[in-house]
Amino acid sequence: MKEVNIRNAGITLVIAIILWLIPAPEGVKVEAWHLFAIFASTIIGIILKAAPMGTMCMLAIACTALTQVLAPGNASASIVKSLSGFGDKVIWLIGISFFIARGFIKTGLGDRIAFIFIRLFGKSSLGLAYGLGLADLCLAPAIPSNTARGGGIIYPIMKSMAMNFGSVPDQVATHRKLGSYLTLTSYYMNLITSSMFLTGTASNPMCQKFAADLGIDISWMSWAAAGIVPGLLALFLIPLVMYKIYPPELKRTGDAPKMAADKLRQMGPMKVTEWLMLFAFAVLLSLWIFGDKLSIDATTTAFVGLSILLLTSVLTWEDIKSEKGAWDTIVWFAVLVMMASSLNELGFMSWFSELVRKEIGTLSWSIAFPVIVLVYFFSHYIFASATAHVAAMYAALLGVGVSLGIPGMLLAMMLGFMGSIYGVLTHYGHGPAPVFFGSGYVELKSWWINGLMIGIVLLVIYMGVGGLWMKVIGYY
Repeated sequence: MKEVNIRNAGITLVIAIILWLIPAPEGVKVEAWHLFAIFASTIIGIILKAAPMGTMCMLAIACTALTQVLAPGNASASIVKSLSGFGDKVIWLIGISFFIARGFIKTGLGDRIAFIFIRLFGKSSLGLAYGLGLADLCLAPAIPSNTARGGGIIYPIMKSMAMNFGSVPDQVATHRKLGSYLTLTSYYMNLITSSMFLTGTASNPMCQKFAADLGIDISWMSWAAAGIVPGLLALFLIPLVMYKIYPPELKRTGDAPKMAADKLRQMGPMKVTEWLMLFAFAVLLSLWIFGDKLSIDATTTAFVGLSILLLTSVLTWEDIKSEKGAWDTIVWFAVLVMMASSLNELGFMSWFSELVRKEIGTLSWSIAFPVIVLVYFFSHYIFASATAHVAAMYAALLGVGVSLGIPGMLLAMMLGFMGSIYGVLTHYGHGPAPVFFGSGYVELKSWWINGLMIGIVLLVIYMGVGGLWMKVIGYY
């Protein structure tokens, strides 16, 4: 039982039993309360790392089907409903986008894009940070795994650049020379680009799904339109802020463009597979942007892009089968979405929203809006998974806010943005965090202190500038 923490699994089980045995509150169906017990204990098990996320979700399916909470007295219908999440188009959008991301890594196109930006901007440590950030921005629309994007493409290049300038992980005295600065800025910009696109990180489509359950329609283009201004402003400001509060000792990196040029020379001219990957990328972006006018949704677009890569042999079926991260994500996403959506269908979310509304109903929406966003943002300190946090709180807080009169699109998008940028707070706050923190360039205390300061800056940018921008484009 190497993957199971017996102690934490036992704590999770005890919590599940206690919640199950508590009588359903007035106004809540018994089935809804029992499903909440399963859902809450699953999230707690994920937070405590009682078992891998996939294992916890398989246990949740087993419990949901066995107890028949979704279809009392009908075993067949219960298992069908328990597996209904696997038929959700949002789940397949994310899964297929993971496969497409594999194409960038396999062909080397992702590395080439990063080296091109370093060659253009890498004459200073600040320019190097911008170059890595712009490379991440170019890749973000088509690579929803920000762990794959940041950890698989940006991080190795960032570390290589730092070491070439004498900033070595094993030599503490050299960390502040360049490595510490690039580690934090690259991580922060990865989270910013994740917030800018529906396909920027895996949890964004989950937000889209939960918002749709409350009647708020978010498309790929509407997400990008809302995120582009605060995102670009944050991308511009964060390296500058870090340059002031956590500056690198090495200011000039004149050899970086030459190093990048040497890497590009070693890679040679673009291969046929890279051109085909670039073509598929262009098709994906075009259909994601203009697909609504052609009645082509984001998931259909993802299928089209994947088909192009398979037919041209940029990817093989063996590549698809071996992409463990995609299949893992499909499994636990499907289960979490199924339970959260079912709680909404059973009336639990509306009951909870009404309960909270009664407590803070005297607040105007202009005051309730920042309160809800700040609670959501800073509660991330207790979550080791952005997806678990979204699954646990997004729909509930969105429902509360809408019931208080907060414009639905404004709150849905702002909470969606928070699902990426709250990852700045801790060294475990988002998928790429352990990769960047694992470099050893930044000690834990510095990571948390800088994360809090940058988190406050990002809150001001997104809630201030982002909120005004959404007013300008008519979102409320």
